[in-house]
Amino acid sequence: MRTVHHLTLPRALHPGAWWLWSLGMAVAASRTRNPVLLLLILAVTGFVVAARRSDAPWAHSYGAFLKLGLVVIGLRVVLQALLSTRSQGNTVLFTLPQIPLPDWASGVKLGGEVTAEALITALYDGLQLAVMLCCIGAANALASPRRLLKSLPGALYEMGVACVVALTFAPQLVTDSRRIRAARRLRGRTRGSFRTTAMPVLEGALDRSVELAAAMDSRGYGRTAQVPRQQRRLTGLAVLLGLLGILLGVYALLTDSMAFPFAASTLGVGLLMAVGAMAVGRQRVMRTRYRPDPWALPEWLVVAAGAIAAAAMVTAAARGVTGLVLPGPMVVPPAPLLPILGILVGLAPALAAPPLVRRTVT
Repeated sequence: MRTVHHLTLPRALHPGAWWLWSLGMAVAASRTRNPVLLLLILAVTGFVVAARRSDAPWAHSYGAFLKLGLVVIGLRVVLQALLSTRSQGNTVLFTLPQIPLPDWASGVKLGGEVTAEALITALYDGLQLAVMLCCIGAANALASPRRLLKSLPGALYEMGVACVVALTFAPQLVTDSRRIRAARRLRGRTRGSFRTTAMPVLEGALDRSVELAAAMDSRGYGRTAQVPRQQRRLTGLAVLLGLLGILLGVYALLTDSMAFPFAASTLGVGLLMAVGAMAVGRQRVMRTRYRPDPWALPEWLVVAAGAIAAAAMVTAAARGVTGLVLPGPMVVPPAPLLPILGILVGLAPALAAPPLVRRTVT
């Protein structure tokens, strides 16, 4: 007799709430290059993932994003060491062999002196990008892609399929890689080349695509009702403009390339246009939902936690709070109080989300 322990949720949290929370944490990471705050954001997202992820195969993709973040940091530091100039600092650590370049590339240096200021700056920049990637990885590990597809509005079914397939590529890639490594170990093969690993992964992805297409076709996916052609065109144009406004607003918030009022207004107008067009365009979709995911108090608390973390960092950046941007790479990173409190609010999903319940099957 064998006892198997399964981890289940009494009521699975809405996948959209996890994605909104992770985007809020990513916005918070985009507003600072302070390593103390970036490592705190990474610790908060990792703790929430460890506390609320399920035992599904795609729930183990957070580790892959951590490794990807380390690769990003390493590449950023290596490129900075190869291309840095003496103008970025005076503390020379070592000297690389310098490769002579032609006259048309006179402003580019390849090799030569490598300064400590340049390497530390590259480390902080790479850490910021790595933490933002890990925030997206947290959403991939916590939100079910199938339930996310089911929760999309009716006007975005065709676009939603492409988005969900793109979002599930990384978790499925991790799952297939683990499965292939386990099968190789069972056959007594401890080493494997890229060719023997990549081909089964690609074959599995192709098989899943064919199975998904067949299942969607058998269920009548994409069947639409008859509406006037002018209404379809206006609805599609409004959805496209609304999504472009949302993308522009989110990009401005993440990169701080535009003024905050303009970014917020662009995001708000895009949301209004997209929501209105989706409400009109859902008349074309002839589909009913079986047991739709509710949006109740836990979802609002999770979304509010990410929004508060992002708002605290944006407010601190607008007020010029010291510590978000370091005055120099060789200074000791401070620990500003307001951003730290805002980031710690991001831990709320570890308590607000429905807890994992261990179910024993004999």
